[in-house]
Amino acid sequence: MNPIAIELNATLAGTMAGAAMSELGRRMYFPKGIISQAAEAKKEAYAVDATIGIATEKGSPMSLSAIRDALSGLVPGDIFPYAATAGLPKLREAWKKETLKKNPGLDGKSLSLPVVTTGLTHGIAILGDMFLNPGDAVVVPDLYWDNYGLIFSDRLGADLREYPLFDAKGGFNVDGLVEKLAVLRGKKAFLVLNFPNNPTGYSLKAAEAQRLAAALKAEADKGTQLIVVCDDAYFGLVYEEGVRSESLFSELADLHANLLAVKADAATKEELVWGLRVGFLSFAGKGLEPKHHDALVQKSMGFIRASISCSNTPGQALVLKGLESPSHDAEKALTYAAIKARYEETRRLVGAMKGPLKALPFNSGYFMTFASPAGKTEALRRLLLEEYGVGTISFMDKYLRVAYSSVDLDKLPTVFKAIDEAALRCCS
Repeated sequence: MNPIAIELNATLAGTMAGAAMSELGRRMYFPKGIISQAAEAKKEAYAVDATIGIATEKGSPMSLSAIRDALSGLVPGDIFPYAATAGLPKLREAWKKETLKKNPGLDGKSLSLPVVTTGLTHGIAILGDMFLNPGDAVVVPDLYWDNYGLIFSDRLGADLREYPLFDAKGGFNVDGLVEKLAVLRGKKAFLVLNFPNNPTGYSLKAAEAQRLAAALKAEADKGTQLIVVCDDAYFGLVYEEGVRSESLFSELADLHANLLAVKADAATKEELVWGLRVGFLSFAGKGLEPKHHDALVQKSMGFIRASISCSNTPGQALVLKGLESPSHDAEKALTYAAIKARYEETRRLVGAMKGPLKALPFNSGYFMTFASPAGKTEALRRLLLEEYGVGTISFMDKYLRVAYSSVDLDKLPTVFKAIDEAALRCCS
């Protein structure tokens, strides 16, 4: 049980609420991770906030004018009625159309109509509910979004099996993943693949994607039942030649009868609408027919109905209007260019740093992560916040994540100079 949960249970000891708590209730806690550290950074009046995965400009979230303009153009029918349990039908169709356009490798392959969820987190939680029993294995890299632990381990009682994300050459560790899957051979394996990766900002190179798909097919050939979740939260934010721009879902959609592929994505980052909480689940697998897709959608709807009833109508209506706008693609291209410029400046600045921190490989997304050979990154985070006014995220007291997406281009030199100086002071 997590130490924070133990502490909370001790606080409630001797009360009726504590005595009546379910086993799940006893396991639950609010982690002192990204969200709490970001809230702490926001309390600093002069802090440069490089904590949260949001694209900002001059302190305000970036956005598409088509969605901003639609805020005042919504009619009562766009706002007040309940949405269908699986989401607004027009939005589901529009998102599938976008998915096919962005992933030409899906051409001719069969996939479900997307199910609308209340953000990507909700979608991943639904998949956990649908496929995991207590003690089941969830295979993840050693560097993963901290919410996986809360969803899969603490909430569902599943067993997180970690492999090193990077191999000795600094590429994706296909062999490490294969080694973890081999232990589960002939059984069920629930696997989460997150590219661009949070926290490192690493995406597969084209050759790595091919090798990974071949490895998964080989494991499926040996009788392992693979549920592969493509967490595409940062889909499309790829900045280097030779890095795979399509979701791995394209490769997996008809790879093997023993592999169910699920694309978990969201309008959150793709459409710059973080607070609207509009996510999607799409299912595919070799041999699956429309009736099978419909059954999986119906199962998803059951979990939605049993928890939140349905997702919010105004958020879905706004995303739909954005997708339908003639200026949609051009506006997105401008925001992409702005984040790419920050990425390129970040790479230049990181390459010039002289201190003890080591940058992990990164080529995409919103973030990059430093490893400290001396550890002490929580002390480094505190020093950066209190003396330099720079908010970052520390985890495992070894890694420091920097969200360059939320730092204006002209402020990036100040941020990385501060990190380098502070690391020399406390991590040498």
